[in-house]
Amino acid sequence: MASVIRAAALALLMLLAGWMSGTASAATVDLRQTACSAALADGSSPTAVTRAHYGCGALAPMRGTPWLWLRLDPSRLRALPPRWDMLIDQTRFDRIALLVVGRNGNVQIERTPAGLRGHGAPGGLLRFVIPTPGRDVQGLYLGFRNIDELSLMRKLEARPGVRMTDGDIRWLLLMGLFTGTLLSALLYNLVIHTGQRPAFQRWYLLWVSVALAYGLVWTNTAAFLVPWLIGPLAVRLDLVLVGLMVAAGNMFFFAVIEEGVLPRRLALAGRTLAAAGAVLGFLAAADRWLPPGATDRLLNYVIAATAAVIALSAWIAARRGSRVIWFYLIGWGPVIGVFLARLARNLGFAPQNDLIDMATFAALAFEALVLSLAIADRFRLIRQELEQTRQRREIDLAETKTLRLAAHTDFLTGLGNRAAFQQQAHDWMAAGTAFSLFLVDVDFMKDVNDRLGHAVGDTLLQHVGAALVATTGGWPGTRIARIGGDEFAIMCPGDPVDEAALAEAATGLQGDIWLPEDRNRPLSLSFGSARYPEDAQAVDLLYQNADLALYTAKRLGRGRYTRYDPLQRSLRDLQIAFIDDAEAAIGRGEFLLYMQPIVLLETGAVCGHEALLRWDHPRHGLMAPDRFADVLVAERIGLMIQEHVLELALIALRTQGDRLGVLSVNFTSAQLAGPRGARAVLDRLAHHGVAPDRLCVEVTEGVMLDRAADSILANLRTLHDAGVCIALDDFGTGYASLVHLRRLPVDRIKIDRSFVAGIDESDGGTLAIVHAIVGLGGGLGKVVVAEGIETEVQALRLKQLGCQLGQGYLYGRPSPQPVVTWQAAPDRDRSRAVAH
Repeated sequence: MASVIRAAALALLMLLAGWMSGTASAATVDLRQTACSAALADGSSPTAVTRAHYGCGALAPMRGTPWLWLRLDPSRLRALPPRWDMLIDQTRFDRIALLVVGRNGNVQIERTPAGLRGHGAPGGLLRFVIPTPGRDVQGLYLGFRNIDELSLMRKLEARPGVRMTDGDIRWLLLMGLFTGTLLSALLYNLVIHTGQRPAFQRWYLLWVSVALAYGLVWTNTAAFLVPWLIGPLAVRLDLVLVGLMVAAGNMFFFAVIEEGVLPRRLALAGRTLAAAGAVLGFLAAADRWLPPGATDRLLNYVIAATAAVIALSAWIAARRGSRVIWFYLIGWGPVIGVFLARLARNLGFAPQNDLIDMATFAALAFEALVLSLAIADRFRLIRQELEQTRQRREIDLAETKTLRLAAHTDFLTGLGNRAAFQQQAHDWMAAGTAFSLFLVDVDFMKDVNDRLGHAVGDTLLQHVGAALVATTGGWPGTRIARIGGDEFAIMCPGDPVDEAALAEAATGLQGDIWLPEDRNRPLSLSFGSARYPEDAQAVDLLYQNADLALYTAKRLGRGRYTRYDPLQRSLRDLQIAFIDDAEAAIGRGEFLLYMQPIVLLETGAVCGHEALLRWDHPRHGLMAPDRFADVLVAERIGLMIQEHVLELALIALRTQGDRLGVLSVNFTSAQLAGPRGARAVLDRLAHHGVAPDRLCVEVTEGVMLDRAADSILANLRTLHDAGVCIALDDFGTGYASLVHLRRLPVDRIKIDRSFVAGIDESDGGTLAIVHAIVGLGGGLGKVVVAEGIETEVQALRLKQLGCQLGQGYLYGRPSPQPVVTWQAAPDRDRSRAVAH
């Protein structure tokens, strides 16, 4: 191969030696940028050419029917001596004509493609010698009959008439190196493997051959041996070679990548583009029968699509651990880059010049050198390694089977894991097997881990797994998997009768003692189920429906079984719609505050109000929080709504003065958790100029016993110390104890409406409970407020028991605009102003 390179270099030096005497470095004159154009008819006289109306810049036509004439600027030619050269980029045309208007007469040159012999120049140019000195040129016109596209013309220059310029020398040097390198690559790949060649090597040899031919033809280097191979004929042959180069390069790529690395559809798309590139190369060359602009653009689009497919394939191959792809990218990366640059130039996104073209052939030479010396032998070694890998396939299959079994097993319980669950569900659905899916959630799992430790929690999960296996043993084919931290899945093939029987058996596990040394640890499980194909026909949807049923069971109090009902899906979809609507609803002012009066039971006078949230939904009308609060409170939007409620309440206090009295606002744990919960509330009070004692913060027992209870209690104490009233809502329905009441900063205790509703029942025991709560509040110095008072009898009983404050429909329904007076409330002996 070294001898071939030396021979090519020697031939190049001998060729240059014959030209050196005429070499010149005189600057050329660029006539392309200032050219104007006009479309003329066949047989136009020189006078018609010189007097035609020429358009310049954006008004210049790019094609003419049948002749397109260019008017060039002769004022820039004054320094040129007689017999200067006119250099024109090669393109497709039927005839070319030059008209030189001089002081001593006109010079006319007209040629057909067959008459261009001897007019070739390095770099893909046509050369015409003009005898008239530049100073005598008064007009210069260049005409093409049926030119391809003027916008694709790279060069239109004038230069002194010398044998060779610096640009010519650069082109000849480049093509000498290019030819020597590609010939060496071709011979090297022919020698290294003389037997049956792999497909990728055959495609590579074809690509090198076509690339060599393309470089020699495009640059007019081939015209040294075949003088007539210039002009439109060379351009048409170049298009054919480009199409073949795209096809061979594409096929080489998809043949050389290891089998199975790329998706079949992607490889099929690449091979289809390869065939399209080869066909479009021939179609683009057939400009006598097909529109040249359309076929050229299609070829360029195929080249762009090919580059995109190869880029995607290279990315996939690299991610899947291909060893070949890195060699390919080293050798072919520069080639793809310069071809994309050429494509950008051809589509008008880059200027026309020699740099991109010279870089193209330099990149092709680099690719041939790298791949021929490194990749060919490397590919052969990789193929040998792949052959050895196939011989070890039996061992690999056995190991894979073992690993697959481990990958589908839960390490803690020995049951299947989520992957096994997914695989079994897909298999049964593919086979058309009807089955029921049960989702099982271990209730209070977090409490067990927090109080007893994760080791005991693992023991609980193992116990549940073993209990489920024992319980479902009577149903053949049942599969059990642990698919999450405390979530199990049971898949039972059969009919709905089997589902009902399994549900009954599984429900029997409720209450079992799972920790023998602690008899107070009964088992609590929540179940939800859905059935294929009745409830869903896809694994994900079936899981979602079973999960909705499980969510319903937990919402109803845990420790129970719920079967999926389509109504649950409708409700969930409605909840999701509420979440999506809520944020925009704040901006549209759809969330409103309704005020319900709180009265002194002794006198019936209004002493304050409770702010109740309403959503004036454009489709669902006015909604109370029981229709949307549960789903929104767990979302980020829930906190935004609560902050909005507080803002509306403070605005009402600021604008309505003393008419509202003390305004009670419900708070959630999210508002009070964190180090700045109380500070944020006090800052808002100060911003609106509202005294702290005008606000009453209502919280439920669940808020005070939240997992962030420490920070919530600290914030409540800060608010209490600042003068804000604190009320404990729905007292008696949660988990608050006397210990909690003693340490909580509570000013008011609100008796839940469920107790007030039964206060006049003689045998319900409710009266005694209310009596106890009122007595407890009085003993602790708390103000007791009764909710849900609807009758005079209830009001009288509460007043007799010593309850101080009350609210309910008896005194007023929630109203958007209350206008009432109020009196002082006995809150820890605080003094309140009285408005009449």
